[in-house]
Amino acid sequence: MIDFLIIGGGIAGVSAAARLSKLGSVTLLEQEDALTYHASGRSAALFEQNYGKPATVALNKASRDFHREADVLSPRGLMVIGSKEQAAAFARDVQDMHLEQITVAEAQSMMPVLDTKVVDRAAYDASAWDIDTDKLVQTFARIACSKGATIRTKSRVTSITRTGPGWAVAAGDETFEARTLINAAGAWVDEIAKMAGIQPIGFTPLRRSMARIPAPAGHDLSSWPMAFGPGEDWYCKPDAGALIVSPAEEDLTTPHDAYTDDMVLAEGLARYESFVTEPVTRLLSSWAGLRTFAPDRNLVLGRDQIEPAFIWCAGQGGYGMQSSPGASQLLADLIGGATSPLSPQTIAELSPQRFT
Repeated sequence: MIDFLIIGGGIAGVSAAARLSKLGSVTLLEQEDALTYHASGRSAALFEQNYGKPATVALNKASRDFHREADVLSPRGLMVIGSKEQAAAFARDVQDMHLEQITVAEAQSMMPVLDTKVVDRAAYDASAWDIDTDKLVQTFARIACSKGATIRTKSRVTSITRTGPGWAVAAGDETFEARTLINAAGAWVDEIAKMAGIQPIGFTPLRRSMARIPAPAGHDLSSWPMAFGPGEDWYCKPDAGALIVSPAEEDLTTPHDAYTDDMVLAEGLARYESFVTEPVTRLLSSWAGLRTFAPDRNLVLGRDQIEPAFIWCAGQGGYGMQSSPGASQLLADLIGGATSPLSPQTIAELSPQRFT
C-alpha cells in the first residue's frame, strides 16, 4: 500500500511529492500528458516575497532559500506606475508591497516606452526575481524520484473509495491503494473532494489572460522590470525577447483548459497602451490560465477537519510557484509531526480547520 497518493501534477503536487517522499512511499497522478500543464505552466513566474496576503508572504519568505539553492532565480525587479487619477490605488500598492517610490525619470530609464505625459508616479522593488519554472519543477521531481516516488501522467482519476486502511483510487485501468490522499488538483480540488465523499470548501477558479507581443519599438527588454498598473489592473513582463501583457482579470469560471476572451484581452491591452508611447500592433500568441482561490484567498494546507487521511494542498491562486517550497515543507511538517518554523497564526490562517 502506498503511504501518500497525490492527485495533481502542478507545482503544488510535485513539490508535495518531493517533501513527502522523505516520509514514505509516494505516487503522483496527473491526468494530462505532462506535469504543470494547466495553471502552473502558465505562470507569470515572478518571485516577489511581499506579494500576497500575510500568510502567503510568510510562505514566500520561507521559500526564498530553497529558490536560491536550486538556482532558479534571476534579477528582474518590479515597478508600479500610475497617474494622479489613480493615486489611492498606487498608494495602497506601495504600502502593501513595501515599494520604494522613485522619480518618473528613473522609471522611464528602466522602461523607455513609458508616456511621461500620463505617468506621474512610480515605485520600485529591486528584490523581485524571475523564476525558472521548468527548472523548479524538475528540481522537485528529481528530489521525489530520487527517494523512490512514482510520477504517473495520463492518469485521470475516475473514482475514489474510502477503505478500512485508507483509499482506493481508480485512474485509467488501474486502482491505487493508499493510506493518505493528497488533494493537489488545482482548479479541480473541490471535484476531487466530492469524489472522495469530502465536504468541498468552495474554491473559485478565476481566468487570467496573457498576450505575448513583439518588443516595443524593437527595444532590448532584458533589463526591463515587471511593471504593474495601480491595483494590478494590468501588468507586463519581458519574456525571451518579447513582452507579455496581461489584463490581470479575475473572471469566475469552471475547471477547464482555459482560453482567452478576446474582448477582455483587448481591454487589458488598451489599459497597458494608455501608459506607453508604443501601440500594440500585433500579437505573437495568447493564452489563459486559472488562478484558484479559497473563499478567503489564503492557501489551504493540512488535514481535512473531518477526515484526517484526506490532505488539502490547494488554493495556490497566483502564488503557487513562488510559495511552493514553503508550502510543501509546511505540509510535510504537519503530516510528519515536525515543528514548523512558521508562526502558529500563519499555520492557522492556512489550515482547513478555519472552514469549520
